[in-house]
Amino acid sequence: MTYVYAVGREGTPVQAALPGRPGLEGAPLRTVGAAGLIALVSSVPAATYGTEGMQARMEDLERLEALARDHHRVVEDGCAHATVLPMRLATVYLDDERVRQLLTDRRREFTALLEHLEGHVELGVKVYADPRAAAPPADSAPAPAADGPGRAYLRQRRAQRQHHQDAYRAAGAVAAEVPARVAGFVSDHVSHRPQQGELATGAGENIANEAYLVPVDQVPAFRAALAGIADGTPGVRVEITGPWAPYSFSTPPPVPAGGV
Repeated sequence: MTYVYAVGREGTPVQAALPGRPGLEGAPLRTVGAAGLIALVSSVPAATYGTEGMQARMEDLERLEALARDHHRVVEDGCAHATVLPMRLATVYLDDERVRQLLTDRRREFTALLEHLEGHVELGVKVYADPRAAAPPADSAPAPAADGPGRAYLRQRRAQRQHHQDAYRAAGAVAAEVPARVAGFVSDHVSHRPQQGELATGAGENIANEAYLVPVDQVPAFRAALAGIADGTPGVRVEITGPWAPYSFSTPPPVPAGGV
């Protein structure tokens, strides 16, 4: 079967630079061309990447992480040489001819996307609320003399709820300020679902998970515009990630696991 990592234009340095490098399962990368476009691909075993094999891989977190890591590595290598359109993870076709058909059928869509991504990278902005970082120590405010244990406990619980609400309100205000600060330095913007569970990293709860398409020469200005945006706001943390290949702004057609 043929695994597709990315699509680019015919005649770009990707065609010469990447073929022969290792892809999934160690198989050498190669290109498949049609309609003025190329797909960066490698051959993969049908038993592993067919419908049942891919489903099993998607349900195994360790194997899925390995697949995502290798997929991302190839896409990043492609982006280092030319503008490429990252394909979704686990984009598999039965053979090269099906890939050529894809390039022919989607030529206009792919060409427009490549033009949109030309000279750009993706930067992420994540805003976190961490009430624990905003709350003062539990014993920082002395209890009124008349307070018994029950009243003291209720007073403490009310204070905790208030700090929790304050932290989330402050984080929301910071998140709302981000788009205005970077408006002059971006070409496109996508809002993702906040990360939770195993996808979340660091302290606090992710309340905003934004992706921005940024011209390469505007990356320093983008970062500078957000410098110190959460300073002086206890319980709020802002993380800027990237630059990445512009996955969030690449919307090629989905392919069922197991190929077409």
